[in-house]
Amino acid sequence: MVDRKNGTETSKFGSPGRLNHDSSKFYGSRLYEGLPTEKANVKFVENKIDEKNINRIFCKSSEKMEELPDNSVHLMVTSPPYNVGKEYDEDMSLGEYRELLKNIWKEVHRVLVPGGRACINIANLGRKPYIPLHSFIIEDIQKIGFLMRGEIIWNKASSASPSTAWGSWLSAKNPVLRDIHEYILVFSKEAFSRANHDDQPATMTRDEFLELTKSVWTFGAESARKVGHPAPFPVELPLRCIKLYTFENDVVLDPFMGSGTAAVAALMTNRRFIGYDIDKEYIKIAEKRINETFEKKKQKKISELV
Repeated sequence: MVDRKNGTETSKFGSPGRLNHDSSKFYGSRLYEGLPTEKANVKFVENKIDEKNINRIFCKSSEKMEELPDNSVHLMVTSPPYNVGKEYDEDMSLGEYRELLKNIWKEVHRVLVPGGRACINIANLGRKPYIPLHSFIIEDIQKIGFLMRGEIIWNKASSASPSTAWGSWLSAKNPVLRDIHEYILVFSKEAFSRANHDDQPATMTRDEFLELTKSVWTFGAESARKVGHPAPFPVELPLRCIKLYTFENDVVLDPFMGSGTAAVAALMTNRRFIGYDIDKEYIKIAEKRINETFEKKKQKKISELV
């Protein structure tokens, strides 16, 4: 039952209305013992990045991002390599792979502003047995101190791989699930809210906000052949994260820049970017796409003036 005057509180049975809801009893329960929590009296520091390092991709590992001061990036959005034998992967053990990612997540935590967000696109792997990479990343990144905001299911729908790995056909002996989804894991640093300035208006429409705050996003995958990278994510993925979690002129970081998709999405939405990648050839592809995006924006401005 909803008490419109006094609000509601967490119910022992079912879900009450959410008007003026008091959830302190739930969050104060033992269920939350040991989990990272918001820091009290967070100081919303925001350090400036040297302009020469803005809108650039650095050809180096993102394990050491010396170009970025503490508390300087507003959003990290990335899709890390999956270590499954694609041409850009190394053949690491699961433990080595997790250590590499942990080194990078620690650097991301350092450079994010308080309340800054991290969005990680990841797919789980294998069948014998199934490797839940997303659960390992959640475990590791929470130990670093990130606050988990939630997870989005990216439903790739009809564009998902037309796998025929059904296992035992029409038989209960060994049927195999076929993944048509990936995850976007969402975290914050120190606080769930972010400071903003008076000159940072919303850049979402009402309908966009209602759509982007759903926990399932449905859009197609990207063609590797079209982009020239073995595992590109579609522009729509970082575009949605950027719209939902940043203001105009914010800085977007991708520590595994690959073909430059996050940078393209940042420029499309009047944000700035910084990227890292160890492959010179992929950086060339990314820079070509970035230059094309700059040119499109330039032509659009010209056409609007005419």
